[in-house]
Amino acid sequence: MNEKTQAVVERVVGFDAHPDSFTAALVRGPTPAAAIVEKTFNKVPMSQLQSWAQKHTTERDLIVLEASGNSFHVARTLIALGRQAKVLESGHLGKLKEAHANNDKISAVRIGKAYLAGTAKEVWLPDVKTQERRDWFHAHRKAVKRTTQSRNRLKSYLSDNGVRLPPGMALSREDPEVTERIRKTREWSSRQWQVIEGLLLELTHADQQRRHWRSLIAQEVLADPHLLSIVRLCGAREMVAFALGALIGDIQRFASPKKLVKYVGLNPAFDDSGNEQWTGGIGGHGRKDLRCLLIEAAHAILRCAKTDLAKWGRKLLGRKGEIKLVVAAVARKMTVAIWYLMMGRWTPVEEIDERLTIKVNKIIGQVGTDKLKKLKKDRKAFREEAYQTLKAGRLYVLDPSKKLEPRSSAQAAQPQNQESAVATVDIA
Repeated sequence: MNEKTQAVVERVVGFDAHPDSFTAALVRGPTPAAAIVEKTFNKVPMSQLQSWAQKHTTERDLIVLEASGNSFHVARTLIALGRQAKVLESGHLGKLKEAHANNDKISAVRIGKAYLAGTAKEVWLPDVKTQERRDWFHAHRKAVKRTTQSRNRLKSYLSDNGVRLPPGMALSREDPEVTERIRKTREWSSRQWQVIEGLLLELTHADQQRRHWRSLIAQEVLADPHLLSIVRLCGAREMVAFALGALIGDIQRFASPKKLVKYVGLNPAFDDSGNEQWTGGIGGHGRKDLRCLLIEAAHAILRCAKTDLAKWGRKLLGRKGEIKLVVAAVARKMTVAIWYLMMGRWTPVEEIDERLTIKVNKIIGQVGTDKLKKLKKDRKAFREEAYQTLKAGRLYVLDPSKKLEPRSSAQAAQPQNQESAVATVDIA
């Protein structure tokens, strides 16, 4: 432990949490070698968590948990009781486990000593609003996955029976024309048609779930000024904006754009040891779900011929000749711009241009006609509210201590630093 932690923490409590029970070990000492296990509590029912914490721990104890299914809930419960609680990254702790001897008591002691060693990584504990947004995001992704799986199962069954649908044909049980077209492709037996109706029913349900979550996400973005401001960026609409708000959470925890780039996983891997040097790609670290969305956004940017970022990407493609490298570079530039925008270091919106108007209209379209009727709003009123939110919904503060100085001709010839790339990213 560092000196600051020693001054405020008397004991470290290793906490091994399970859905129905938990095991805790009270560890006292400055280092793992000098640590003494004062007492262990084995397989205590989770229903007794609050009473146990009040009886056996104090405000000067630090309770550390391994990241698992209910670790955030346990940590919030302990913090609400006035206790200190931290969640540690499970990947590092899992490497410390001994395969030949392991139980809950050993795990609790191991968690406590791993924190004392100072090498365990702490996991950021999201606030309740951010956690709920993450739940929405994952529910939508699962609905998208189920929709794709259901559609592919239906196409596979039709293909197995010699039926190939034309490209781009929408499949839905709600559309009677689709059902009729499939029926006319060949003569189906009653059992075969029952299978097709079941697959169509499964696809319809999955697609309804997908549209339900997409509508809620669009409404959330339109109602939150900070999320809606993100759509100013080229390549970002409601899904990217919502994912950034849900997965990043508090942008203040990233001290610089480089920290956010590393969190997303858009910094290339490297290994430089001795005489051997190795550099790799961007896979295998960072948040894969957020990185995938930004990569998709980068592909969309490169397909656009009018934005400055797209022109920069195509020039880079001409020099490098590798599309994957260019897409990653564009996504990284976009991530840097996201950091500045979420920090409020951006120019305010003075006028709603054509591209921003198109984006707002498409987001409102994702809300759906039925949802608009329930909200008792029409598209025009929703659109005017969004414009007003973009113009006056949030405060932008540029750093007065930083001044933009023109670069010399020698500096201009050098590759531009990624962290200063925000100046070249156009907003749309």
